[in-house]
Amino acid sequence: MNICVIGAGYVGLVTAACFAELGLQVLCADHDADKIAGLARGEVPIYEPGLAGLVARNLEQKRLSFTTDTALAVRESLVVFIAVQTPARGDGGADLSAVEQVSREIGRALNGYKVVVTKSTVPVGASRRVWQWVAEEARARGAEPNFQVASNPEFLREGAAIADFMHPDRVVIGVEDPGALDILKNLYRPLYLNEAPFVITDLASAELTKYAANCFLAAKVSFINEMADLCEAVGGNVQDVARGIGLDGRIGAKFLHAGPGFGGSCFPKDTRSAAFFAREAGAPLQIIEAVIRVNELRLPRMMQKIRSALEGELRGRCIGLLGLSFKPETDDIRDAPAIGMARELLAEGATLRAFDPVAMPRAAALLPEITCCRDAYHACEGTDAVIIATEWNQFRMLDLARLRECMRRPLMIDLRNVYAPEPLAAAGFAYVGVGQ
Repeated sequence: MNICVIGAGYVGLVTAACFAELGLQVLCADHDADKIAGLARGEVPIYEPGLAGLVARNLEQKRLSFTTDTALAVRESLVVFIAVQTPARGDGGADLSAVEQVSREIGRALNGYKVVVTKSTVPVGASRRVWQWVAEEARARGAEPNFQVASNPEFLREGAAIADFMHPDRVVIGVEDPGALDILKNLYRPLYLNEAPFVITDLASAELTKYAANCFLAAKVSFINEMADLCEAVGGNVQDVARGIGLDGRIGAKFLHAGPGFGGSCFPKDTRSAAFFAREAGAPLQIIEAVIRVNELRLPRMMQKIRSALEGELRGRCIGLLGLSFKPETDDIRDAPAIGMARELLAEGATLRAFDPVAMPRAAALLPEITCCRDAYHACEGTDAVIIATEWNQFRMLDLARLRECMRRPLMIDLRNVYAPEPLAAAGFAYVGVGQ
């Protein structure tokens, strides 16, 4: 089976490489000529563990190829995945302009039966609009619209995307045509043989499942952050509370880590988008509206914590910032709490020395005022405080004696609760955590 993936961004590239690894012939298309030229040479423009090797192997074995010719990719494929970005508009809704553009390109290139699959995160009803856009272009050139549309949302975690694709918790397929369903089930047959659960449903339910999942996880983050604030007010420890409730099988321990709030390419955008189209549908998501408000308050709360630790004065302070990506194992800095904090600290007159294992180039391009350092100890040289903003593993076992020697003042502001207060105190540090 030949397939194409339109969009060589995070989701599209991982999807294309993983399907090629399963033995399919995959053509990945994107309008960015420089990106496509680099990918054809095996140069992966994003950091995702294992992805560069996967792309290189399947390029060498000629199961994966790249092109800027979307029409060619469509003509040579039975299944066409749309995996372009759907960024947030100013009003919170999803911008579907890239999806529309690709859909119309597909309609102009139709040369036989196709299954067009929305892999991009799209609001409910978007897949039907995809059908309309493709059909309009096909009819405009006198062709009969011979295709079906399906929704197949992705559930890939940045930093673990390949494992999530190959060993998914579930595969959700929204489709209304039995023939298209058979094709997609055959496409995913290797995963089915690995006993991955399949959820077969209608288009709207598949689209909504993606939003419901991200909104629920974001709600857990905002919930535990509110519990952290309450712990600080009454003298509790949020890590003990999280463990106490997380051991309940009905609740679960994941996403119960207090900190500076959620960021990245999914949770902020998807919660706002879901809230927007729910209001449009006359069924407002009041819980999700509250989740968004709580998360928006995290940056001011963290800044208040930093100011308090530094006696209220940031101007002239030198601060070490460890971690810039929104989470470990990725170079994605979109809506990263660390980037928001860096902007605020710089605006208030602080000097920043920063280190992140992989996100330094992206952060430096966005915030040229920061001093990019070669490691955590270099970032802490001559500083009045060190802030742990992203919980990379290499920050969990720092040599505290060496760290203290680097710093002008031994103050750790641990916004990810990586350390316990007692060892820091024993090492001579003043320690500030979250919810403790």
